[in-house]
Amino acid sequence: MLSTEILSLAKTLWNYHHMHHTLKKSDCILALGSHDLRVADRAAELYLQGFAPLIVFSGGLGNLTSDIWTVPEADQFAAIAIKRGVPEKNILIENKSTNTGENISFSQKFLREKGLDPQTFIVVQKPYMEKRSYATFKQHWPDKDLLVTSPQYSFETYATEDIPVEKVINIMVGDLQRIKIYPAKGFQIPMDIPGNVWQAYEKLVEAGFDKHLAR
Repeated sequence: MLSTEILSLAKTLWNYHHMHHTLKKSDCILALGSHDLRVADRAAELYLQGFAPLIVFSGGLGNLTSDIWTVPEADQFAAIAIKRGVPEKNILIENKSTNTGENISFSQKFLREKGLDPQTFIVVQKPYMEKRSYATFKQHWPDKDLLVTSPQYSFETYATEDIPVEKVINIMVGDLQRIKIYPAKGFQIPMDIPGNVWQAYEKLVEAGFDKHLAR
């Protein structure tokens, strides 16, 4: 059982990782693959609500899925969207990427090869990866307009049996570290990290939530 302090620190990171964007109609929904199939449901929901005429599902087998799945993330996501009622002809699948940077750069190349040049995007990602997805997209594709969203859950209701809260906290900690160090590597644009957020990160690392840190 996690302490009240740990849960409070984790919620600080959870709130920071959200972009809090208000969505508007766009040219393309780009759903980034992961171990959370609810991202596909969110992408399908947005398509069915008329937010964009096209969905690109991007994701092969990455750090969190290569040990648990054999079918690429994007293919699983597409199957969910089709089951939800999204026409197959309005879905594109990029299933070779293995990380967030490749999600963006491979999708960019894939769309170009298809003769498509969307100007406005809604990126769909896990709730605690909104900010890093934004920073990565803007590094690789700075001339495009971008909104980011995720499955609509609170920190308290997000965790599942397959994605327990301890795993969520470890990933959030790792993603905050990447937001800090990746701009210097050319992977992302810089993003401001308030002092209280970084202090929460340091306390969580001290408490042992370091399983997803970049080494």
